[in-house]
Amino acid sequence: MQFTWMVGGIVASLLAIPAIAIEFSTGPNGIEARRLHEEPYNLTGRKIGIGQVEIGRPALFGFDKPAAENFIVRPTQVFLVDQQALSNLNVDEHAASVASVMISQDKRLRGVAPEARLYSAAAGFNRQGGQPEECLASQTVALQNGDDVRAINFSFGEPLSQDPRPNALLDGNALLTLCIDWSSREHDVLYVIAGNQGRGGIPIPTDHYNGMTVSNTITVDGIYRKVSFADLGSEPPSIQGRPAESNVGPRRSITLAAPGSAMQLVQPDGNDTPPISGTSFAAPHVTATVALIQEYGDRQLARGASNWTLDARRHEVSKAVIMNSADKVEDTGNGLFLDMTRTAVDQLNNDWLASDAYWREEIPLNANLGTGHLNAFRAYQQFSPGQWIPDVPVPIIGWDYRTVGTDASTQPYRDYIINRPLQADSHISATLVWSRVVELQDANGNALYDAGETFADRGLNNLDLYLMPAGSDNLEDSIWSSISPEDSVEHIFHRIPETGEYKLRVVFHDQVNDPLQNYALAWWSVPAQ
Repeated sequence: MQFTWMVGGIVASLLAIPAIAIEFSTGPNGIEARRLHEEPYNLTGRKIGIGQVEIGRPALFGFDKPAAENFIVRPTQVFLVDQQALSNLNVDEHAASVASVMISQDKRLRGVAPEARLYSAAAGFNRQGGQPEECLASQTVALQNGDDVRAINFSFGEPLSQDPRPNALLDGNALLTLCIDWSSREHDVLYVIAGNQGRGGIPIPTDHYNGMTVSNTITVDGIYRKVSFADLGSEPPSIQGRPAESNVGPRRSITLAAPGSAMQLVQPDGNDTPPISGTSFAAPHVTATVALIQEYGDRQLARGASNWTLDARRHEVSKAVIMNSADKVEDTGNGLFLDMTRTAVDQLNNDWLASDAYWREEIPLNANLGTGHLNAFRAYQQFSPGQWIPDVPVPIIGWDYRTVGTDASTQPYRDYIINRPLQADSHISATLVWSRVVELQDANGNALYDAGETFADRGLNNLDLYLMPAGSDNLEDSIWSSISPEDSVEHIFHRIPETGEYKLRVVFHDQVNDPLQNYALAWWSVPAQ
């Protein structure tokens, strides 16, 4: 019973539902990753380091007996907490299946990024909760690949009932939550967390700020696009027999939706699993997508392409790019909905346009969909135009990583003036992300987390995002805005009222910690015909 709380809502008893091979979830009816595997893109995640932290770990060929016949799921290195793994110990079917979503090289069950380097750490099972061990395991993975791991997958979580704090809440202050927000900035790594599903409600660390939390979709008419009925969303109803668990305050927990239902994956010995479902298998679709776009970014950097800097590797950039390129509403062919490929819906069949996130400026994220459904090919399209600086005209699609400040030496806002008039009745999508500041209370001064040490939350500066006429400097002229006082994300998806020239403005409104704030911004718009 305890273990089912920990692994992201795995459901292994769906024998009445036909199994769907991972090849389907990575294809055109899933996240369109297979298109990136092929010519002319040839993106498979090669040389990109990604990570995995769970209770157990996948088997390693040549090291663990269960993997003797497994030639298709080969992690690069495996650990137990902060040490090298012990042969044949802590090998786990759940971890193996999660790993197969990311790196399986089987032709029929091919993973999202089959040539990525996967570093996997088992935190071990602690009946009283193992947050210190899980933090150590996370740090261990983050330091691999020459201290260059771009994303780490969490397909497990800690329930509040096992948190040692009195009257524990999902307020961002659990040790593990603070740890991954610290690590995201310290190690520049994007944490991807399996969402709030299963008997334990929303587990720690889904109350993080700096990573991504993923809900699980099922197929409708053969297309992954509907949030699973098992998912509880950001605002779950109270369920008899246990309290509903949700983030403190209005802050939403779900960042994105991805495929995760009735999937046929790979066991430690290389054989297929029975059909299994859960956010455990949605999250690694996102983690491995980071590897695909990061391989492209490294390729551009290696060839000295213009509009490419090392900012492309920032975890905030990966987060903004993947969130902003998500599918919301299927385009009818006229491009007004940014050529999106599907209409994503929640459990009640409501799409993004029916949610409060569409019509309330203080709510950036849909409670069940976040910004929409993962689409790896669209993430590539969002990322590939490269980085563009503010205060000069920028293309209709692009991204930037920049600093905004409240001191005299740095501007308190940044303008991104789109270089072509935008089409009336089209939509613009823009996503702004930045990080909460968490500091390690480093008792021994070794710049590493050690068991027994703690973290200090220095809070979250408040940035806002505005869509404005290009010629205006008055915020009161804004056409729409995203002005959440709670989130580390602002997101605009809004109809352009009339053909004309527009800009996006990033504003530093409230200083909570440092006077300078780094941020990533991604945008996608439609030029006038």
